[in-house]
Amino acid sequence: MTEIDPAFAAPTVRHYHNVAANSGTYPEDLAAILGPAEAAAAWDEIGSWPGYAATPLRSLDRLAETLGLAGIYYKDEGDRFGLGSFKALGGAYAVLRLLVREISEKRGEAVDAAAVRTGSYREMAHTITVVTATDGNHGRSVAWGAQRFGARCIIYIHANVSEGRKAAMEALGAEVIRIEGDYDESVRRASADADKNGWFVVSDTSYEGYLELPRLVMAGYTVMAAETRGQMPSGTAPSHVFLQGGVGGLAAAVASDLWSAMGETRPRFVVVEPERADCLYQSAVNGRPTAVTIAEETIMAGLSCGEVSELAWQILRRGTDDFLTIPDDLIAPAMRGLAAADYSTRPVVAGESAVAGLAALIAVRQDDSLSSALGLAPHSRVLLFGTEGATDPEIYRGIVGRDAAEVAAA
Repeated sequence: MTEIDPAFAAPTVRHYHNVAANSGTYPEDLAAILGPAEAAAAWDEIGSWPGYAATPLRSLDRLAETLGLAGIYYKDEGDRFGLGSFKALGGAYAVLRLLVREISEKRGEAVDAAAVRTGSYREMAHTITVVTATDGNHGRSVAWGAQRFGARCIIYIHANVSEGRKAAMEALGAEVIRIEGDYDESVRRASADADKNGWFVVSDTSYEGYLELPRLVMAGYTVMAAETRGQMPSGTAPSHVFLQGGVGGLAAAVASDLWSAMGETRPRFVVVEPERADCLYQSAVNGRPTAVTIAEETIMAGLSCGEVSELAWQILRRGTDDFLTIPDDLIAPAMRGLAAADYSTRPVVAGESAVAGLAALIAVRQDDSLSSALGLAPHSRVLLFGTEGATDPEIYRGIVGRDAAEVAAA
């Protein structure tokens, strides 16, 4: 059986059970925010892109045996469109839909996505500038979409985004501007500059007056959940889904898709955040969207968000059963456990934000009372979303001790 790293033995995991969670069928008012129709449109479009392939669902069978669970399934997004994360599904899709809208308006007639996608309006697309703020992965998706579909792209990053992630966006043709301050400040700067210059913000977080494009970003993410439903072993379904927090877009998209498809038999949704960036946890405790100040950056760079996405929160406040926060010191051992094939029959390359749900699950199973509070038992089947691979090779090497290519080839 797998040996569990001592770091998981006595972690500080905070838990809040959401008594307001709805266990019935997916509500119609939430379907108006994000539902089957928008998800199906995203599936049809993204599935037609060159290079599209479903990412693998890996069975962490060794870890499941050790933790006394019926199954642990890990959706590995490390090679999504060659960009290294699930974000490829959202930002690029929103860029395309934005270009379709704007080009149609400029021409005074409807144009279809296929024509924009294949370059029929590339000259016109190049007059449109898309901007976003990012910790890395979302910006890479927006830059890739802009490059692929012909738009100009400007990315805002905060002071602590790594040089490796900055270079990856520049390699996709984006102009990258580093600001002082944290992620939420970069969001505000991107919005202000877009307003001033007539640019278009393509953000994965929503706020008052800015809802449509974040909705499209989340719709893109549902493709990952839809794939997973078709990849679960025959006759099985997850009892629990552990989802990374951030601004909430990923968690809301996955919850929306699975809840819509499974109805009253939906799994128990558990949102996991860094204790240093716990805006969703605090929002749940307070019963309303609550911003937090990030005094110290978390190792989970993609989850370093202090403000909740308005659209995502509407889904999560009624669909999330439990909110957890975890300390940073659980991340490295979880990454190394995957890389060493301690948890499954083959090694898995996973970045810092990818393992939040995995780390939380291992820690919870070391605490009988917390495990019971989450309803985890020998019959439980847990679904995890490994949201990124080694998106910064240098950081990955520093944590795991080997290059991602070496791990993958082992």
